[in-house]
Amino acid sequence: VHLQACGGGLVQAGGSLRLTCTASGRAFDGYAMGWFRQRPGHRREFVAAIGWSGSPYYSDSAKGRFTITRDNINLVGYLQMTSLKPEDTGLYYCAADPALWKVMDPNNSYVLNYWGKGTLVTVSS
Repeated sequence: VHLQACGGGLVQAGGSLRLTCTASGRAFDGYAMGWFRQRPGHRREFVAAIGWSGSPYYSDSAKGRFTITRDNINLVGYLQMTSLKPEDTGLYYCAADPALWKVMDPNNSYVLNYWGKGTLVTVSS
């Protein structure tokens, strides 16, 4: 099982990016998926989660600006980010786990089954 995140880059404040998480194997079969980020000087934090059926959950910082979706047929997850701010700068990771309640924990307290390598998002002011 392998997760690969991509789509990061350099964008000006107010701009948009779409991150993609591609799964191989059975990572998405019934699994919840989430996006997390680690900003400079901060611990890794929850950004958004989505259940197998498509129910989305967001951190307070992501609400209204980010949209998480998934394509269960093609085993792909997305994080559409709009109105980006310099404080959104960080390394973004995707993760998958059978338990949605673990993935959507706003405190990121649980060990999740699968993680992808991060993709760097840099938002300039």
